[in-house]
Order: sequence, then structure tokens, then C-alpha cells
Amino acid sequence: MKSSIYPCLAIKGKIAEAADFYIQTFEEGKIIQHVPIVIQIELSGQKFMLLNDGPSTSPNPSISFMVVSESPEETEKYWNRLIKEGKALMPLDSYDWSPKYGWVEDKYGVSWQLFTGSKADTPQKFSPTLMFTGANAGKASGAIDLYTQLLAHSGIGGILKYSKEDGENPDFVKHAQFKIKDTTVMAMDSSAAHAFSFNDGVSLVVECETQDEIDKYWSQLTSNGGYEVACGWLTDPYGISWQIIPKDIIKWVTDPERSERVMNVMMKMKKLVIADLENA
Repeated sequence: MKSSIYPCLAIKGKIAEAADFYIQTFEEGKIIQHVPIVIQIELSGQKFMLLNDGPSTSPNPSISFMVVSESPEETEKYWNRLIKEGKALMPLDSYDWSPKYGWVEDKYGVSWQLFTGSKADTPQKFSPTLMFTGANAGKASGAIDLYTQLLAHSGIGGILKYSKEDGENPDFVKHAQFKIKDTTVMAMDSSAAHAFSFNDGVSLVVECETQDEIDKYWSQLTSNGGYEVACGWLTDPYGISWQIIPKDIIKWVTDPERSERVMNVMMKMKKLVIADLENA
């Protein structure tokens, strides 16, 4: 069963090129949906949405993707492909936590943490990794609690705090791993001066079976400082963007006979209403 939560990357004007690049880079991939505004790809069985329009922002390292490889050679192969026209955020090297690790931002601005380790610890190939910086530094634990209590099929795998030797606040999260809707997500706090914070260049898409599910997630994620955006998009209290959508939305908006009507109805909505979209 494929996960019902996956990332959306805003890559304006280059989604076809980016789709090919990621499929060639990670090899085990294919295009599963191609319309002018959206391409959905599958990498190692995991879905990614590439968006051609919408957000005015671009991806940044506040949400990166941990990529697990079981050999240093595999990690190095990905690095050599992603670094072309990209830039190193942490050099490819041996570290205490991994014999071969590097953090790279590719030519589309998407960040990847390439990690050599055991898939027994992280069976998912790609894990969205949330970095809480600036005013959000120290809020990773609260966010993890919110997400795992709200979303179905969730749980906390482990939370590692900084030690005093790390030169960071010992109450802050150094690394956490948790699941939401059977999707592994990672998180960390950083009080270092970063020139970025969460934006809608990378969003998390949640496919919902029922209106009750949409209503529940929408209500909780837009409260306590979160807010509604448009067309199923919202921003949560930490500034992370989510798309709360019916699982059949792509089918409706790509149906030649109804797509225009569905889009007209959806453009007037903030929270999506399944019955209104189905009946459009």
C-alpha cells in the first residue's frame, strides 16, 4: 500500500526536466501522472509531486530529504549526480553517524541528505526532514507531538537531544524519527543563524479518504497560529505548508469532461469539500 502523504516540490517551468533528472539520478523511478501544472513521479515506490505553478517561493534546506543507501559507493553515486550545478551544504565525508554522508542542494534548490546506513533502521528510501530554525528553533518536539497525535497510523520512533559537547541547547532535538500516515519523517532543531525557514516551496500532501478526515486535519493544523491559504493549501503553526486533499482529486481534475468544472469549483475554496467537487 502506497503512503497517502508525500512531498510537493515547486519547480516552476522545469518540472518535466526535473522529473527526468530525479528518475535518472535515483534510477528506480517512473512518471505516474503528467498534466501541464503537475507531474507525479515515483522514486523507489515513493510518490513526489512536482508543481509548475502556485507558490512564489522556492525549496530551501528547511525541508530536505534523507536518502538511505546501504553502501558508500551508492551514496557517492547520488552525490556526483546531484552536485552538478548544485552546491554542497555539508561535504561528502566520513562522519561519526555515517561512514559516507553529504548534504547537497541540487540545481532546482531541493536539498538531499545522503546517508550510508542500514535500511533496517529506516526502510523508507526518502524521508522528509524538517529543520526548525530561527523563531521555530526548539519547537521540533511540539510539532512531532501535534503531527503524531493528529494524523492516523502515526508514532514516534525515537528522539535524540543534543549533548553539551554539541555546543547546542541540550533541550533541543538533534535528530528525531517519527511516522505519520505510515510515512517516516525526521526532524531537528538548529539555533545556528540560517538564512531560511519553512515556506511553501516544499509542502506535504495528505490524501484523505473522507470529509471528516479533511475537516479534522484542517481544523487542527490551522489553529494556534496556522492559517488557511487556498485550494486545499494551509500553513501550520510552525510555517510548514500542507495540502489536505481528497484521494481522488487528481482523477477529477484530469477527467476531460469535468476538469474545467472541478477546477472552477476548487478555485473558490480554501478547505476542499469532497461532495462539491464530486458533483461539479
